[in-house]
Order: sequence, then structure tokens, then C-alpha cells
Amino acid sequence: MIAERWRAARSSVPPGHLDAAGCNVPSDRVLDAMVAHLRRERERGGYAAVPGFTAPRSALAALTGAGAADVAFLESGTAAMAALLGGWRLRPGARVGFTRAEYGSTLMLLRRLAGERGWTLAELPADDHARLDLDALSAALRGGLDLVTLPHLPSHRGTAQPVREIGRLCREAGVPLVLDVCQSLGHVDVTGAGATAYVGTSRKWLAGPRGVGFLIVPGLTGDMDAPAPTLGGHVWLPDPQPGMQPGMQPGPVTRPLPGAARYESSESAVAARVGLGVAVLEHHALGPAEVRAHLAGLGAAARHTLDGRGGWRVVEPYEEPSAVVTLRPPPGADAVRTAAAAAGAGLLVSVAPVARAPLDLREPVLRVSPPPGTPQETLDALARVLDGR
Repeated sequence: MIAERWRAARSSVPPGHLDAAGCNVPSDRVLDAMVAHLRRERERGGYAAVPGFTAPRSALAALTGAGAADVAFLESGTAAMAALLGGWRLRPGARVGFTRAEYGSTLMLLRRLAGERGWTLAELPADDHARLDLDALSAALRGGLDLVTLPHLPSHRGTAQPVREIGRLCREAGVPLVLDVCQSLGHVDVTGAGATAYVGTSRKWLAGPRGVGFLIVPGLTGDMDAPAPTLGGHVWLPDPQPGMQPGMQPGPVTRPLPGAARYESSESAVAARVGLGVAVLEHHALGPAEVRAHLAGLGAAARHTLDGRGGWRVVEPYEEPSAVVTLRPPPGADAVRTAAAAAGAGLLVSVAPVARAPLDLREPVLRVSPPPGTPQETLDALARVLDGR
């Protein structure tokens, strides 16, 4: 039922599409809403045409158990992570826990901030599937951590982290948890994690447009703010405030707006935000639990179909509740060449390069991520490519 409804909402889908984890296919309603908004901007003026976003924010927040005021729209998941961590006033010498499966651009950001601000990065032990060791996490929390960052589902592996247990341990220790849900929201269950903040994107499993990401920050604290204040997320306080600290500039000061709005700018590609809003509402209409179950079934089917074909081996366990399937090449094979061969056969797959997770990947892997409604015949066709036929 999910397969038929998802496909019926799209008058065009690339043939052989197996890259939902890279860029999924927006529905006709998403595309129409974006075009209609651009026309309204042209006809009324861009600022006069700005729509209300309360319902989309509420729908997006509901996927994590948060509220509408906790949602901020940004340009991408990477921009959202940079805004969140870049403005977080952690003490000099703060210890930030992370795993070896951390996304490459987030790892770059963490290392830069650590160098500039005197943070210490502490790699948290994980098993052979890069799944966090809960006992080791508990010990690290007792030993002193100030923040934990974690991709719920890495970009290069279909292995889901036990985020409910991780979130519970972090809350009990009073340590904030930043959860990267770029690959999981709309795909793998996020509810119950109780994270301090969630970082996500539109274009993957929510099937929204490119060019828009989001922050969901239900645990906002006084030391969390955007790295640079903007008129869209902050206000001027007209009078000097009592208790001004030495060295502060005299005169008016700024204050962030309540909630996650402090991370937003009023200038953005509003049509992309409109498209994301429609996509999230469509996701709720389909039924998030039903979508998750359908995608888990597709992931299992893909692993059973592809593992061992032509010597390629599936990286994650068969029973993972995800539709991200990664394949390690046999000796002499190459993920880039194989993806090109798949394209020649009308199949769209992607390659996860080492830079995607430089602490965890030793060679590029082939990534297969079927969107809802993918027929078994498409997986069989990819299996023949792996066999070299």
C-alpha cells in the first residue's frame, strides 16, 4: 500500500533509482507548491509572499517529539550543524565525544572548533559495525564529557545507533547530545532519543527539495546561540543592560529570539522551505511507522539479493532496520567503475568515498538506498551488474 501511494504521488521517477540516501524524488505536490510560491513572489513581491510555517514546523518536530518553536530552517544539514556547534559556548578545555563513523564535514568542523577554542575531542569506542559501545559511553560520561555528537545512521553504513539508550545515558549524566538525523528522519525511528538537538536535511528520506535543512532544538540552553546574530533571529535591546560585563561595548545589545528562531535568517530560498513543509505533511499522511516498516523491508530484500554477488559483500547486518545498504568491493573491483556500469544499465546508485567518513572507511563502498516502491526487479538488475553481466 505504501509503495503504491508513494509512486502514485510522482508522475516521474528516474528509472532504476536506488539513491534515496543521496537525493530522493520529491512528489508532484512538492514540486507544484514550490513553483506556485515562486510565482507568488513574482506577483506580490518576495517579502509579501512569505507563507506561514507553523504546520510544517509542527509536523517536522513531531517526528522527534519536539514542538514547532524548536525548529529552525537552514540551507542544509551541514549548515545546520555549523550553526549549532559554531555558536555553542562550551568552556575552553571542554571534552566532546564522537565516534569514528562521524560524517566527514562534521569531523572537519569539530577539529577546527577544537583547535580554535581549546576543546578536546574524545573518540568513543564502537564495535565492528561502528555501533557505539554503551558500557564505554557510560564510562566516558562518568569520566567527564561536555557534549556528545552522533550520526544516528551514518552516510556510509546502514547501521543504526541505539539512540534511545544513548539518549538516556546522556540525560542521566547531564551531558547534551547532538543527533545527526540526516539519514534517519523519515526512515528510521528517532522518537525516544530525547536529544538536546537534532540536525537534518530535506532531500533524503523526507523526499523534499535540495537547498534546505533544519535544526530541532528542544533542549535549548542559555549557552546556545547562532555563531553570528542576524536580524531574523535576534532583537536589539534599546537601553544598556544592568550588570554589563567589563569590556562589553556600551550602548544597545542584542538578544536572541525565543526558541530555535535564533538560528534562522529571514533571507532564504523560501520556496525550498515550502517544498520541505509539503513533503513532511505528505510523510505524516502516509504514516511514518508504515513508511519505516516498508523501508526496512526493502533494505532486507536488497541485502539478501546483493550480498555475495560478484564477490561484493554487504557491510551491515541483514536485520538492520534501514534501507541504506553498503557493499564492500572484492579484490580488483572498484566502486566508482561499478556505479558507472550500473548507470549504463539504467540504475542510479552512489559511491561513499573515504572522505565521507575518514576514520571508518578504508576504501570507497557502493551505497544502495531504494526509495519506497522499489520493485524486486530493480534489485535483481543491480545484482547482475555486480556479477559483471
